[in-house]
Amino acid sequence: MFQNQYEAVFILTPVLSEIQMKDAVDKFKKVLTDNGAELVNEEHWGLRKLAYPIQHKSTGYYQLFEFKSNTDLVAILELAYKRDERILRFLTTKLDKHAIDYADRRKNGKIGKKNQDAPKETQNA
Repeated sequence: MFQNQYEAVFILTPVLSEIQMKDAVDKFKKVLTDNGAELVNEEHWGLRKLAYPIQHKSTGYYQLFEFKSNTDLVAILELAYKRDERILRFLTTKLDKHAIDYADRRKNGKIGKKNQDAPKETQNA
């Protein structure tokens, strides 16, 4: 069976406690695994400022899942997002070969971090 790779990012309401936030993340991870998805990567981006207020809130907990599955699972996952009042926004994207390569490099630390090994310029006084 051919499987596509997807990236799902969702924002949880900031009024949740740490335990409630982890329960919500586990709920959506369970939706993925129960429906046969292979979880490739998971990132918790933490509490971040929103670009614009959503439901009178200016911050939210961001979570990312990368997974491989068939196309039917995306509809199931997005229905679960819509039914959960803790979700402010969500976006699921099918990754092409370039996006998969970029995600792998980001996951391995080759993108998004400053090069710590770069030589520093010395000052001649």
